[in-house]
Amino acid sequence: MLSDRMAKALNEQVNAELYSGYIYLAMAAYLESADLPGAAHWMRMQQKEEDIHAMKIFDYIVAKGNRAEMKAIEAPPFEWESPLAAFEAAYAHEVKVTGLINGLVNLAIEEKDHATNAFLQWFVTEQVEEEESTQNVARQFRLLGNAGGGGLFMLDKELGTRPAPAPPVAE
Repeated sequence: MLSDRMAKALNEQVNAELYSGYIYLAMAAYLESADLPGAAHWMRMQQKEEDIHAMKIFDYIVAKGNRAEMKAIEAPPFEWESPLAAFEAAYAHEVKVTGLINGLVNLAIEEKDHATNAFLQWFVTEQVEEEESTQNVARQFRLLGNAGGGGLFMLDKELGTRPAPAPPVAE
């Protein structure tokens, strides 16, 4: 069984992961409206990944004999000033999530909850990838600057090839 503090914190992280998916879906809608279907696809795949993260934590809470608690999900932003701004916001959001994961690890260490600490290490590693991928796309948009045209078409086409995330492997 998880301590009350740890169960509450993990439930809050489930909510944060679901919000992450929600914000990426909002970004996909924005990018669709900007005629960037490849970038929108990239965000849709990111949304699917966040749902996997939420369910991984949900399942852990249940496996430890606690109850997962669903809370309201805050409405995400609706508009960004540019596709670059959307990907910069995605990167900033991933940095924030990294902070949340680090806070959970710190709580697990404080509570000497070795099982939860071990479980969270997957997320620590995952956040390195999350930050890197969003930062790389933002960097590509930044390199394009106002060039648009063929470069934007090629980048959008490349972003549209992002594969769906693999379902989690049973541990």
